[in-house]
Amino acid sequence: MPTERLISSRLSVANRSKLIFLVAGIISLLLAVGLWFTDNKEQGLFVGLWVPSIYSLGALVLANPGESS
Repeated sequence: MPTERLISSRLSVANRSKLIFLVAGIISLLLAVGLWFTDNKEQGLFVGLWVPSIYSLGALVLANPGESS
């Protein structure tokens, strides 16, 4: 039973990390859309480019969550 708790705690930490990157990307997307429709098109494009960058960083960081470098 102790191993089940250890595995479930690791999964919850990994899921929390994924959720943080997901929420950051969604916030960035909403901010970009808000800027675009308030006639700040250049700022909206700039912030909109953060979304794939945030998700790429999340994929890189979370590629092997159990391994430490």
